[in-house]
Formats: sequence, C-alpha cells, structure tokens
Amino acid sequence: MQTNIQIEKCVYGGDGLGHLSDGRAIFVPFSLPGEHVNIELLDEKGKFARGRLLEVRVPSPQRVNPPCPHFGVCGGCHYQMLDYSDQVQLKTSILQETLERLGGFHFEKELEFTPSPNPLAYRNQVQFHPLISGRLGFLSAEGMQNIPIDTCLLPMPGIQQTWPLLELAEDHQLSRIAFREDSRGEILALLEGTEPEPPYLETDLPISLAYKAKGVPGIFMLAGEDSLLYTLQGKNYLVSPESFFQVNMEVAEAMLNYILSLLPTGTIPEILELYSGVGFFSKFLAEHCEHLIEIEASASACYDFVDNMDTFDNVELYEGAVEEILPSLVNQLPHPQLVVLDPPRSGLQSKARQALLSLAPEQIIYISCDPSSLARDLKAIKAEGYELKNLRGFDMFPQTYHIETVVLMSRT
Repeated sequence: MQTNIQIEKCVYGGDGLGHLSDGRAIFVPFSLPGEHVNIELLDEKGKFARGRLLEVRVPSPQRVNPPCPHFGVCGGCHYQMLDYSDQVQLKTSILQETLERLGGFHFEKELEFTPSPNPLAYRNQVQFHPLISGRLGFLSAEGMQNIPIDTCLLPMPGIQQTWPLLELAEDHQLSRIAFREDSRGEILALLEGTEPEPPYLETDLPISLAYKAKGVPGIFMLAGEDSLLYTLQGKNYLVSPESFFQVNMEVAEAMLNYILSLLPTGTIPEILELYSGVGFFSKFLAEHCEHLIEIEASASACYDFVDNMDTFDNVELYEGAVEEILPSLVNQLPHPQLVVLDPPRSGLQSKARQALLSLAPEQIIYISCDPSSLARDLKAIKAEGYELKNLRGFDMFPQTYHIETVVLMSRT
C-alpha cells in the first residue's frame, strides 16, 4: 500500500516521523522534517507502522545530494542527505529531546556537542558481509538482505584502498569480514565463517589475516601480526583482532580530554571503572588515583588490558559481566569516590544499576552510545539523590544516527 504523508520531525534511529490518516505514527528512513513524501507501508502494527521512502514530493531546503551512490539502499548511513553541520544540529536536538522526554530532564540552553573533524574517511574499522558471488557488501537499509557495494566513504584511506583488492571464491563459506587499520597504517582483516578450520587462502596483500570460526573460542592467525597498535597522546594500546577499540580516534581523543577535565582535582583515592575494555580510558585514570578497580567481560579485552596496563601497580582487574561481578563485590569494595562506566548500547542491566547505586559514589561519569538507555539510567540515578552536573554529545559516527554522550552526575 502506498500513501502520502508529511514528516514532522526526526527521531533517534535515523527515521523521520509522521502520522497516517488514521492517526498511527509512521517511521520513514532517509526523510527530513517538513518534507512531503510518498511511501510504501512495510510493517504495520497496532499503534505505528514503518514505511519505505519512494519519492520526496516536497523536499526540505536542507536536503542535499548524498556523496555515496549506495545511500538509501545500503543500511550503513542515515544522514548523507544533510550537510555535516546540519547533521550535528539534528543530533543535538535529538539528544536533548530524548533526555527530556524519557529522562525527565530540562535544559535551559542547547546542549554542547562536539563534531567530528572528519565527517568522512574516519572509521578505523569496517565490517562487510560477503555475498555468494564472492563480492563484498553491506546489509540493506531494511536489514533483510546483503547488497553488493563498489565504494564506501566512511573507512580510513588504508582500508578504502585495501578492501576492493580482496577476492573471494564463490564457495568461500564466510559470513563476515572486518577490516581494521591501526595508528601505523597497518591493516588487519578478520574473516568469520561457519567452518571450524580456516579456509584455504592465497594472498599477496601486505596485510595481517585472522580467522574466527562461529562457536569456537579464539582465532587462527593466517598471516602477519596478531595485534594492532593504536597510539593516543603518547600512549600505546595493543588490540587483538576480537577486541573492541574506539572507531573514530579524533573524536575518542576529544571524549578522553573532556572526561579528564571532569575529574576532581588532586589524587583520587578510589576509582571504579566498569566495562573497561582494553584500557582506553584506564591508562589515564590510573594516573589520577591511588587505586583503580576494573571490571570487563570480554576475554580478549582482558588479555589486552593486562598488556596495556602492565606499567601500573595500582590497578585491579575483575573478568566477568558487570551485572554478575559488581553485586558480589559491593560489600568488599572500598568506597569509590568516582565510578566511570561505558556500557553497551543497552545500558546498565538492573542488577548492575542497583549495585552501582548501593556503592553511593560521590561522582559518576557515564559514557553512553544510546540516548534512550542513557535517559533511562540517568533517571534512575537522579532518583537516588544525584544531579546532572555536565553533559556533552560527541559525533563519533558521522553520517549515521549514532550519538555518543558523556555525563557527569554528582551526589547531592
């Protein structure tokens, strides 16, 4: 079924929001506020529906021609039809509206938001889905199929030059291929597949290659080095192929500097860091405290953490899920003056949030990659006697709907 609607606003997730003639909300990707659009209804529910954009009948004056030929079909980008300054303004308003609507906060002035120095060619990691034909592709905008691509404007130059050179046989049996580029310009490709043994491989590409079998722990190194090296403000990080690391280094550095500016003056007796990863923030936090306690679930990240933090003797690491480890440590931990947490997109699980609040730290620095889960968690933290002291958004992922946020909450 096709119909015409007007888009009223953009919401978190990359969609424009309008209403059908029967009053139901309709979410339409790649649309902008004020536009009159022709859509096809795809997924109808009781109170809302989703639509596919067929035609922009009355375009927004902000709409521009997207630079990528795959935009609108590929699901990787959401806002290439906007100039970058307009993308930042849109994300700022979405972040503020989400925190006010779901978190119950009120802001007298517009939120601070740090843009990315590079709106394109900023990603040091990108993940492809190989097609049966052997070509590389991405998930479609509707997430139902893989589509072949010829170009992607988001990866760093080294990845952009390398990935088109990879050739796969039609019987490759691979499900995903991730390319990563480190601070030296070295490239590592992690191949993932269903077969327990790595595939037969011939390559003369100057890159490192690793293979991970589905359901099998660990990886097979096929060629080159078994770790990447990232450098930030004179500090080095060794990162295994399976470990997460910040995707946009320039914005990550801006986030780090902002977090350091929020720390109390002087040496902090106890800092607790949750979801510490390979130690990106930990290297700097350890220099500002007497004792740093860490919790991380990923085995490969913990392995890298030990390497990256081996020069510090004031750090204690617990390996396991925060929602399992933290409640068991509440009665053993010294009172932390500061808790720093960088949870996954889903935010804090209930047990982890309850344990965190039972510790009653003086300050909480919350690093979020999802405004909705952030608003939920901040509302719960506020209800326990904390107030929002500082907040800033960061555009870690230009051209997409994703928003990073750093918040400081202080106990009143």
